[in-house]
Amino acid sequence: MTAPTTALPSTAPPPPTPGGSFVPPALPDSRAARLRWAATDSWTLTRRTLMHWARQPGTLVLALLFPVMIVLMFGYLFGGQMDVPGGGDYREFLMPGMFAMTMVFGIETTFAAVSTDAARGVTDRFRSMPISPSAVVVGRCTADLLNSLVGLAVMVACGRAVGWSWHDGLLRALGAFGLFLLLRFALLWIGIYLGLAAKGPESLVAIQVLVWPLGFLSNTYASPETMPGWLGAIAEWNPLSATVGAARELFGNPGWGGDSFAARHAVELAVAWPVLITLVFFPLAVRRYNRLSR
Repeated sequence: MTAPTTALPSTAPPPPTPGGSFVPPALPDSRAARLRWAATDSWTLTRRTLMHWARQPGTLVLALLFPVMIVLMFGYLFGGQMDVPGGGDYREFLMPGMFAMTMVFGIETTFAAVSTDAARGVTDRFRSMPISPSAVVVGRCTADLLNSLVGLAVMVACGRAVGWSWHDGLLRALGAFGLFLLLRFALLWIGIYLGLAAKGPESLVAIQVLVWPLGFLSNTYASPETMPGWLGAIAEWNPLSATVGAARELFGNPGWGGDSFAARHAVELAVAWPVLITLVFFPLAVRRYNRLSR
């Protein structure tokens, strides 16, 4: 006689609804269980990104070497013609700006990864699986922040090689690096939102059109005081300029100074701008993610 069988609970992802959207997985009962679930799934998706980079290191290496090339070009090719406000070495003036530019260039990496997953249906597949709804975006953020740490380490080594250093102690220098990562965290949500909203990775050119003016219309390479009045005002209030100005102050590197509110409160603005950007784009990114395939 054959023993009766007991049906096991299915682990298959929930089927799509007739409208094309997916039924989200049920949440665990307790808050602690939900946090453990989200953390475990986020780390799994972070490892997915890290494994992709390990298998295709060429793209990552080129992305890390690009800002090094910019440093060498501006530091040695154009640097001899640059006057630092108040005097000082131009390469010491340049390096804090290049640290911040490395964070800004990361928007393109985030956008390309998110839009590619969305266009290929990978994101929809994640949404249909019994994983934490927040894990996809949190995993992406964690991986990109780790990438940014590596990028900062490469840029610090490059800066030391060209004669840059901090002069006001390690604690203030760590504060400056923290501001760079805070800026990167805020810009991550812009990249995630635009990646989810874009029609596909071919829209990367549009993101580059956004990133390059943001980077160059700042105090990264030249003082806003040398620009026409209206253009200098825009450069002063650029969120990137706040981070760069604050970092120069914390590092003890030459800066562009000035008596404007933005110049006198660079550290405060370097915190306020990323917080404001996160408050705007984090809910936009989450809402866009939840509305995929609807």
